[in-house]
Amino acid sequence: MIRILAVDDDIHMLNFVSAELRQNGYEVIEATSGEQALMCLNSKAMDLAVVDVMMPGMDGFELTKILRKDYDLPVILLTARHHIEDKERGFLAGSDDYLVKPFESKELLYRVKAILRRYNYPENDTLTIGSLTIDFKSYEVSSQQGILLIPLKEFELLTLLASRPRQVLSRDLIIEQIWGIDFQGNEQTVNVHIKRLRQRLERFAPDVRIITVRGVGYKLEVNT
Repeated sequence: MIRILAVDDDIHMLNFVSAELRQNGYEVIEATSGEQALMCLNSKAMDLAVVDVMMPGMDGFELTKILRKDYDLPVILLTARHHIEDKERGFLAGSDDYLVKPFESKELLYRVKAILRRYNYPENDTLTIGSLTIDFKSYEVSSQQGILLIPLKEFELLTLLASRPRQVLSRDLIIEQIWGIDFQGNEQTVNVHIKRLRQRLERFAPDVRIITVRGVGYKLEVNT
């Protein structure tokens, strides 16, 4: 299940955002301050953050900078102000989108889905990570060793991990993204595909590694 971090010191707005996201199948972790949000991130991996701008202590702009720099996490900023300067500050901080309060739940959900699609399936035809280049049109993976053709599910799994480097993805999230929410199998399917993909990478691109985070899931890292 996709996990979203909702951060707002206004409890009513936090409850509204969380309820709408949960009703549409997302797992939501709530925080009422920037500091609490960072504590949540130290214990759980997130897929996206919805962050209020005006908060006491660490404001949304400052939190967004940290989320982008340290966690490579996509961010939607929420604000009650229409000033273009605020939008500029938000995008300069690294936010992916901007919503002005009040907004309809449909608009929030549309933007969440759009950003998740953007991060799972990059707009460019290729994605490069370490010595690997992933081509989304030809379904080829290349490195200095040449070109590697792999089964479709392994290709999709590699793409998902590579699109979120250093971020731990739970087995449930991987199943939902690769096999679909109605998949009738179990986590062993993920484990088998990870094992096969890991073996291929060891020979083909040894600088790119799939790391097991015990009890949680997997992440992809590049040895420098």
